[in-house]
Amino acid sequence: MTVDVELVTRKLTLIAGDLDALADLAARPRDAFLASRFDQAVAERILERTIGRMIDVNYHLITERGLPPPSDCFTSFLKLAELGVLDHEFARRLAPSAGLRNRIVHEYDEIDPAKVFDALGSARSDIIAYLRAIEAHLARPQPEHG
Repeated sequence: MTVDVELVTRKLTLIAGDLDALADLAARPRDAFLASRFDQAVAERILERTIGRMIDVNYHLITERGLPPPSDCFTSFLKLAELGVLDHEFARRLAPSAGLRNRIVHEYDEIDPAKVFDALGSARSDIIAYLRAIEAHLARPQPEHG
């Protein structure tokens, strides 16, 4: 098995494309964001898509090594740390984003727009760091498996 670099690169490109929208939302005045259900819905949708794509990349990088898929999305970030793709501390910081994605997708709980707004700036910088880590991983010679 081998990593489909084209697939992963396409996902990374889609994620990067959403970063500008996140930056635009994060740059708005907090009160304006909190007063706009539209901005809140857009932020949630962009975060949902972005995190979902990150999880897709995680699962692909893991399963293409011939390993079983992680038991859940949270664990997919931790597994990338075990495999040396992500820094352990960074993976532990990213892993809870899987829970946010699930809350958005499945509407488990009311999403607090203030918390979403407060997280937009750090989410953007974490996503940029994630993209760089995955790109660096893809640039390294990959071990043969299978």
